[in-house]
Amino acid sequence: MSVHVSAAIAGRVGRRPEGLVDLMAEVGERALEEVGRRPIDLLIVGSMAAGPLGGVENLVPQLADRLNLEGASGVRVDAASASGAAAFHTAARELASGRAERALVLAGEKMTARSTAEVTAVLARSLAPSEQSAGATMPALAALVAQRYQHRFALEPAAFDAVTVQFRRSAQGNPNAQFPTPVSPEEVRASRTIAAPLRLLHCSAISDGAAAVILERGSGPASVLGLGQGLDALALTDRGEVTSFKATRTAAQRAYEQARLTRKEVEFAEVHDAFAPFALVNLEDLGFCGAGEAARWFLDGWTAPGGRFPVNPSGGLLGRGHPVGASGLLQIAEVARQLRGESGALALPQPPAVGLAQSIGGLGAHVFVSILGPARTEAG
Repeated sequence: MSVHVSAAIAGRVGRRPEGLVDLMAEVGERALEEVGRRPIDLLIVGSMAAGPLGGVENLVPQLADRLNLEGASGVRVDAASASGAAAFHTAARELASGRAERALVLAGEKMTARSTAEVTAVLARSLAPSEQSAGATMPALAALVAQRYQHRFALEPAAFDAVTVQFRRSAQGNPNAQFPTPVSPEEVRASRTIAAPLRLLHCSAISDGAAAVILERGSGPASVLGLGQGLDALALTDRGEVTSFKATRTAAQRAYEQARLTRKEVEFAEVHDAFAPFALVNLEDLGFCGAGEAARWFLDGWTAPGGRFPVNPSGGLLGRGHPVGASGLLQIAEVARQLRGESGALALPQPPAVGLAQSIGGLGAHVFVSILGPARTEAG
C-alpha cells in the first residue's frame, strides 16, 4: 500500500466554544497549509453524532465550502466512536486503489453543548437494541467487563488506577490535552463511583475536538503499512468472552498480516482507553502481552513513555480527552507525528519507526487497527 501521511494535525480537546464545523475547518486549514495547499481529490469526514450532539447535518459539503474544496469528491463515514479511524481507512484504501492522489481526512465531535444525560443517551444508541431497552449505558456495560476481568485475573483495583495515573501524567506534556494535570492513585480512588468498579477518573470525559490528516500516494516515514477491521456480536450476552474483544484480535491479525510485521516490530501504540480497564484488555488483544499480564506492565511502568513499550504517549482518551467521532483520527495523527518527528514535548526518548493505533466503535463491536511506519520494498 503506497500511501503515506503528509500532514497530521491534532486539535485542542476540551470544552470548546466553537461549533462542530468551525472545529473541523480549523484543523483542516492547518493541514492544507502544511502541504502548501496542494490539490485535494478526496474529502473523507468522520463523526459519530454530528446531528444529535453537534446540531449539524450534511457535513461534507459544509466543510468543502469552508475549505474551498468544491472540486473534490467526498463522503461522511460513521463507525460510532471509531468514526475517525474508519474515515482514515476509507481514504487510505481509496488512494491505494489509484482512484485519488491526495485525500484530506477530517474527524470531529461537539459534545459539551449537551447535558451529561443527553450525551449518555446518544452514546447508548450504539449498543444492542436489547441492551438499550434494558436501560444499559456505555459506562454500565464497561463496568460489567471490568468486573469480569477483575474476577478472572484476581486483580486489585490498583491496576485500573495505574492506567489513569500514567495517561494523565503523559497528558501533562500535551498542549492539546483536556486534562494536563497529573493525578495520584489516591485521587483516582477518591473519585466518585460511576458504576462499580469504575470511578470517575477511570472514565473518559465529554469532550469537543477535531483532527485532520492528509494522505498522499507515495511513501514517507508515516506510510500506511497495514489496516485491519474486526466485528463482533453487538450484545455482550452474545459473546463467548467479555474480558477480551474478538474484534480487536481480528483487526490486529489482519493489520499485522497486511503490514508483514509481527507485534514485536511495533514500537509503541495509541489504544482506545475510554475506560481504564480497556487499556489492559487492548494491550492483551493486540498481542503485546498475554491474558492477564497487562496489569503488571502498567504497575511496573513498562508502558510509560520511557518504558519498554510506550502506550498512549499523548495521554490517550483519559488524558487527552474523548471527542468520540474524532478520537480514532486523533490517535492516528499522534502516531504519525511521532514517526515524522513532530511530537515536540511528547516525543518518545527513543525515536520510533513503527507505531500502531487501535480504535473501538461501540463496546468492542467494531474495531480498527492501523500500523504506520517506513514503506517496505516488495522484497523487504
